[in-house]
Amino acid sequence: MKVLFVDDEAQVLRGLRRLLNFMSDEWEMEFVTGGQEALEFMERGAADVVVTDMRMPGMNGAELLTQVHARWPGTVRIILSGYADREATLRTVGTAHQYLSKPCDPEVLVATITRMHALCALLNDEPLRKLVQGMQSLPSRPTLYHRMLDALQQPEISMPQIGELVAQDAGMTARILQLVNSSFFGQQRHISSVAQAISLIGLDTIRALVLSIGVFSQFEPGLGTRFPVEKIWRHSMRVGKLAKEIACSQDQSRGEVEDAFASGLLHDAGKLILAANMPAPYAKVLALVKAKKLFLAEVERLALGASHAEVGGYLLGLWGLPHPIVEAVAYHHQPQPQHAIAFSALTAVHAANCLENERDGDDEMGGAAALDEDYIASLGLADRIPAWRELCRTLE
Repeated sequence: MKVLFVDDEAQVLRGLRRLLNFMSDEWEMEFVTGGQEALEFMERGAADVVVTDMRMPGMNGAELLTQVHARWPGTVRIILSGYADREATLRTVGTAHQYLSKPCDPEVLVATITRMHALCALLNDEPLRKLVQGMQSLPSRPTLYHRMLDALQQPEISMPQIGELVAQDAGMTARILQLVNSSFFGQQRHISSVAQAISLIGLDTIRALVLSIGVFSQFEPGLGTRFPVEKIWRHSMRVGKLAKEIACSQDQSRGEVEDAFASGLLHDAGKLILAANMPAPYAKVLALVKAKKLFLAEVERLALGASHAEVGGYLLGLWGLPHPIVEAVAYHHQPQPQHAIAFSALTAVHAANCLENERDGDDEMGGAAALDEDYIASLGLADRIPAWRELCRTLE
């Protein structure tokens, strides 16, 4: 793996070179003193990862990553920033995958890069992986997107009201959780609650992200006629709510319950990614699934190189969302290989998704996969299935 470090201070680069020397057998590292030099290096052979300082003369980190994103979208992009750079750093939301605070502990930096590189195992198809790496946003439902724009221009809007809107949309939720879980916001534990995330980020920041920077986007007009956006939204909301109820019924902690809800809301993010970025090929996949009554994830793997589960998990992992959410999204159709030894968000989302599909009986999206009862039994929870099915039946 080739990693490029960019900082205008030679002393900082020397320190990084010394502190990261122990990774020299695994990484090919290059250290350059500015944005222009970084671009020249990339032209000679693109790096797999670019880690750049924010405040640099001439070309700052945001400008550098904007060019890297445009010219080498398959490169993983990490920004380093101090608190004073908050406003400028927020402008990198569309181009940076993750944000780290300066000074950055070398162990944190290594762990972040290693974790992001390990995610490649989820997507073996390189063109698909590069497509996801190049994404700037996860598109939102048009109706909700416009409701959010209108709400944020109201002087009396409250954070709970904004939180309620965000929590209804996978794209908005993913971006808000990405930000609040970055070290840039200084949290010592992962945050899965949208309401808590918004209270930590603040209403002014949300306004800036949406109205000035345009961090959220909407599906292109007309896509909804070829892809059932509203149906996916309703299904995702119900899976999120049911996963939360299942987690509560298992006496999980508040944090684990929030993990379950967020994972359920985001579990089909990969469908949104594929529909927005590969509309024609994905429309053919959906048509085949509907005509032949096949299992969507299997057809996706054959036709596209990966299923929506792996695609969604990869993007959320790239954006630095908490591991329980990434795991639940990536493996919600196939939990067994993870060899979980206890109830988790993955358990809740797998059960909620299968039970909701069973209740709905609509296989237009090919989601009617059977509950993996062997996996549930391996956790000692086989006797809980009837109670979870009843929760699904009574869910509003």
